[in-house]
Amino acid sequence: MEDRLKQIEERYLELNKLLSDPEISRDIKRLTELSKEQRSLQQIVYVYQDLRKTKETIEDLKEMLKEEDAEIVEMAQMELDEIKPKIHELEDELHVLLIPKDPNDEKNVVVEIRGAAGGDEANIFAGDLFRMYIKYAELKKWKIEVNNLEESEAGGYSQIEFTVSGDSIYSFMKYESGAHRVQRVPKTESQGRVHTSTATVIVLPEAEELEVDLNMGDVRIDTYRSSGAGGQSVNTTDSAVRVTHVPTGLIVTCQDGKSQHENKASALRILRTRLYDKVLQERLDQEGDERRSKLGSGDRSEKIRTYNYPQNRVTDHRIGFTIQQLDRVMEGKLEPVIDALMSEELKRKLEGKE
Repeated sequence: MEDRLKQIEERYLELNKLLSDPEISRDIKRLTELSKEQRSLQQIVYVYQDLRKTKETIEDLKEMLKEEDAEIVEMAQMELDEIKPKIHELEDELHVLLIPKDPNDEKNVVVEIRGAAGGDEANIFAGDLFRMYIKYAELKKWKIEVNNLEESEAGGYSQIEFTVSGDSIYSFMKYESGAHRVQRVPKTESQGRVHTSTATVIVLPEAEELEVDLNMGDVRIDTYRSSGAGGQSVNTTDSAVRVTHVPTGLIVTCQDGKSQHENKASALRILRTRLYDKVLQERLDQEGDERRSKLGSGDRSEKIRTYNYPQNRVTDHRIGFTIQQLDRVMEGKLEPVIDALMSEELKRKLEGKE
């Protein structure tokens, strides 16, 4: 591990020099790549330097133990006893920091929620999930921007797509992709029977412009008038935008921006994200078993979580985690569930399962 840490420190110092080079600063793509690499190494280097200084301090204290002055020896021994445990703490921290990270963890995300099995109740539940993520984002001080939605006449949404911006969003939200199942008595149920419905969630890491070379010659852009539930007109101008990527057939629609220009920018951003995700999914398919062992990028049709209203229970099926706090979870207090998933993923990595 020592050799690897030395190489990382040398690379970090090299990156600092490169980033101060005027030639590099004029190349935005190169500057972005180097800055990203520097940030990824910074914490490792800081902890490694702290570990090295701590070891040097321990050696100095051991030398002091050889002094004839009993008071100095006593003071050195006390300090040595206090500082020794720090070595193990820093080494443990480095073991965790050296685990390969998901390169998308720092990214913003595009989230799509759809009502699935269960008709109107599924769409209502999709709306409940959207509200849950809004509350979670508020607690995390993240920003949510709705890109497109299709309201359901019974309530909720048959589909809603939104962007979440902030610090390291994907590292938290990546666990949400999959089928979410709800068990409860629908408002339309006259005999009080519990029904089961599902909504699907897809979380995509937002692609940066430099990561996807989007040829505008491959893109068809159509504009039309925005509409709400039941086809009602939202405005009287053709502000809604539909972007089609001809080679892949991917279609992105945005109508919730204030202007056609804003909707076009959002649609192109989401198109880049979907193209980036297409490449990621193809890579994961090639990885086979490795993909199935991951918690944050598994099969999106997989049932990942059940929300049982009669028992106030949430169960995440991937790790067998259950919590009797459904009311709190639906108010955005997702930390216990997300923390459990992050801990399990870290455990698997430390055990060499990923």
